[in-house]
This record gives sequence, structure tokens and C-alpha cells, in this order.
Amino acid sequence: MLQNIKRLSVSELLADRDRVTEAVRQAGREARLLHKQLGVPLVIWRDGQIVEIPPEEIVVDLFPRKPEAQAKAE
Repeated sequence: MLQNIKRLSVSELLADRDRVTEAVRQAGREARLLHKQLGVPLVIWRDGQIVEIPPEEIVVDLFPRKPEAQAKAE
């Protein structure tokens, strides 16, 4: 079954900006969720400084919007 799946090169994958953007959003959401679940702070870069966000302050969107729905909302 896996033999029938076309393998894309890195440049082909990166050319699809919508897919890349969605993958980065999903990875960020999963990281926030994991930190919150494990009770460990999330370390981010904000305004030129390293900032530690306590787990109780981490916001995770439980029902993320599709990219096209988010674009319409903005």
C-alpha cells in the first residue's frame, strides 16, 4: 500500500505554504497541550526576551479553526 504513495521532495513540500503553515500551527498546538498536560512551563521568545509561561497560563484551543475560517475571521 505504501508503495503507491508519491514521495515529495523537501522543496515540493515547502512550496505548499498552506500545508507548511498548518503543520506549524498543529505542532505549536500540540506543544502547548503537552506542556499544559505535563504541568511544565512553556518557554518562548517574546519582545526580544526569553519568557517562561506557567502551565496554568498556557492557552490551548481545543477546537482549532481551519485556516480558511481563520482568514475570514480576521
